[in-house]
Amino acid sequence: MDDRLIRAAARGDLDAVRLAHARGASVEARDDQGRTALVAAAYGNHLGVARFLIDAGADVNAKDETVQSAYLIATAEVGDDPRLLDLAIASGARINDKDSFNGTALIRAADRGYPRVVKRLLREDIDIDHVNRLGWTALHEAIILGDGSARYVEVVDLLVAAGADVSLRSRDDGLSPVEHAQARGYDEMVEILRSAQG
Repeated sequence: MDDRLIRAAARGDLDAVRLAHARGASVEARDDQGRTALVAAAYGNHLGVARFLIDAGADVNAKDETVQSAYLIATAEVGDDPRLLDLAIASGARINDKDSFNGTALIRAADRGYPRVVKRLLREDIDIDHVNRLGWTALHEAIILGDGSARYVEVVDLLVAAGADVSLRSRDDGLSPVEHAQARGYDEMVEILRSAQG
């Protein structure tokens, strides 16, 4: 029955999820990848299913074998749509939780170029200058892994406006955010970063 619940959650089949739960399936059961039903629903951005599972007692901070929780998935795996993120935060997500790269939700959203998600996360008490295993902050990720497009420029602007430290250098090469932006020809980012330097 537990497998049925997880499969139904992954499909976004709310009726099947309700039925499996009513028949005794555990909302904390895991499949062979360590996914709970909530994690499976999160990957598909199935909000109704996620809401039902949380209301039924699912742990919003439970992680699968790849160190993904519904909260972390909501920041990088479902597009620039903060609805699942809002649900996870309202349900007790640990704001500064980390992924397998020791990255925060903010780093993940910045790396994907999701300004709406970044803006939502910045309303929380999140560590804006956390450094992940790669030696990068959210600001570094938006520049280094971004493509310089408008959405990444907006992410850089949001981070800088929220007080991201523009002087922090990436660990391996020792470059500042403005130096990374210059090296990539991201002129709009360079302008934002230089303005923040004073």
